[in-house]
Amino acid sequence: MTKPFTAAPVDAAVFCADIGGSFIKLGVSRRAGDVEEFGKVPTPTASWAEFVAAVQGLLNEFGGDFSADTPLAISTAGLVSPQTGELLATNIPAFTGRALAADLSRELQRPVTAANDADCFALAEAYAGNAQHQPIVAGIILGTGVGGGLVINGQLVRGHGGVTGEWGHGAITRTELTLNGKVYPIPRLPCGCGQLGCLDILGGARGLERLHQHLNQQDRTSQQIVDGWQNGQPDSALTVSAWLQLVAEPLVLLVNILGPSRVVVGGGLANATALIAALDAQVRIGPLHKYTEPLVIPGKFAGNGGNGGMIGASVLGRLAV
Repeated sequence: MTKPFTAAPVDAAVFCADIGGSFIKLGVSRRAGDVEEFGKVPTPTASWAEFVAAVQGLLNEFGGDFSADTPLAISTAGLVSPQTGELLATNIPAFTGRALAADLSRELQRPVTAANDADCFALAEAYAGNAQHQPIVAGIILGTGVGGGLVINGQLVRGHGGVTGEWGHGAITRTELTLNGKVYPIPRLPCGCGQLGCLDILGGARGLERLHQHLNQQDRTSQQIVDGWQNGQPDSALTVSAWLQLVAEPLVLLVNILGPSRVVVGGGLANATALIAALDAQVRIGPLHKYTEPLVIPGKFAGNGGNGGMIGASVLGRLAV
């Protein structure tokens, strides 16, 4: 039996950084749930030395009023292994073979922690977001692709090799769907992870666009598809109906396995609140336990500019002190 969520992080200053393939963003969290963003610089993806210099430059520019040993907590693209600290980030070659937190701590002479950005989003929602005080929180990302993280009783669950909650991978998509009484074949497309048929290819924003092209032979942005669906356009309605089935079925499996109190959605599609409400309605048909209240909800820190990654990272930084 799970216990109620009661943990609270210490209110101490923690630098927090969000590292992606394009930019490094730096901020500070002075108390739980808050982040003040300082600035950002382009990410030097090819050179470790240049990456370290970029982070140090941000700390030098904005960190003068803080102690030299103020922790730095990082939310990053890629998988961070809790066993070895090694980071797998295919879009940042400079990290290859690096134990990011340990190596950067040695270079910067301050405590450093690091975790996957989806994990950090889930932790932010559990501590300060729309799943605050919930015992089991699944954070799911519906952005460029599909990702996820898991928090139980305030603790981030970090599986072997840093893989937890990655419900977007595995050969889990259907090969056909029945929509409006007609059977539509659904291709198992190759995924960047090396497998065929991963939800990651069809479940995110780019996946919605691929699905629309497959079903309607039209190129539309995810925003145009969602807008068309809300305006009653038949082609967009067909695509969204297919998307809801494809995404809801593996999500129901995730719900049955984990028994989450909330499934909090981040990524670009989380901003389409009507779409997430429709997904929630579809998902709640399937679980063994029937949820009477919304289960799948947009995150407080969803979408661009939400700083969920940095808030979640700062929680880890405090817990590590």
